[in-house]
Amino acid sequence: MHILILGAAGMVGRKLTEKLVRDGRLGSRDITRLTLQDVVAPAKPSTTIPVELVTSDFADPHTAAPLVAGKPDVIFHLAAIVSGEAEAEFDKGYRINLDGTRFLIDAIRAIGGGYRPRLVFTSSIAVFGAPFPEKIGDEFFHTPLTSYGTQKSICEMLIADYSRKGFLDGIGIRLPTICVRPGAPNKAASGFFSNIIREPLAGHEAVLPVSEDVRHWHASPRSAVGFLVHAGTMDLAAMGARRNLSMPGMSVTVGEQIAALERVAGKGVVARIKRVTDPVITGIVSGWPRDFVTDRALSLGFTTAEKTFDDIIRIHIEDELGGKFVA
Repeated sequence: MHILILGAAGMVGRKLTEKLVRDGRLGSRDITRLTLQDVVAPAKPSTTIPVELVTSDFADPHTAAPLVAGKPDVIFHLAAIVSGEAEAEFDKGYRINLDGTRFLIDAIRAIGGGYRPRLVFTSSIAVFGAPFPEKIGDEFFHTPLTSYGTQKSICEMLIADYSRKGFLDGIGIRLPTICVRPGAPNKAASGFFSNIIREPLAGHEAVLPVSEDVRHWHASPRSAVGFLVHAGTMDLAAMGARRNLSMPGMSVTVGEQIAALERVAGKGVVARIKRVTDPVITGIVSGWPRDFVTDRALSLGFTTAEKTFDDIIRIHIEDELGGKFVA
């Protein structure tokens, strides 16, 4: 099996690569070739599996065709710029998040000859916009209130239509906000959800720009990788024409996040959180989804790696901090 990962140098891409290399297979099939693409050079994993590293601009019109020329069996499309950057840089957001996806699926279509790869697209709960019901169910309509959400919504529809026409076998999974994200803060407007956990555990101060009453939908990086692997192996016939769905997660307030951090790490760690309200971030967050009913995803076999937010923090400590933190 040949697997192509677009956006392989990002956090989720790195973790997905690590799992695939560790397992040596996807589902019941051995991995015989791995292609890792990103705008910055992805790290080459230590493995006996042949690995090709491709450094390229995903949204360049000439990039997609060479990437799919080798007819990868499964394509994990993780390439994107994040929400805050897409909102601040309008043209860049549409070029990368929308145009790049269109170039990819058109390159797949152009091969023809019965080539129909599995395409797993990482969408976002940003496709939904306020006003919301108390819990967003599988039938709730798309009314994105950001450019990022609009771009993801359009891509969902394109992938569903190209799948319907038989050009590819696609699935779009709407990821919750991934928490706790390792590494340095990025330009995502949701970054503070991770910052207020990650930075205090590392001994650093973190800024909380919103009220502790803010409620949001989360899952761990470990769960995100599990969603991708399941999407890459499941029987998509069970989905019918509806090829996009929201992933399981948990709804917690910022205050509940902080309470979980105190239970896991203690008052001294929580004391490193500094509260400085940011009206811009507060305004963006006010239009985000807060809670979901994900019965369809659960019925199709998607599951999370955690049951409580305490578990999400412990997963971060185990996977990223070697089981230790700065008390």
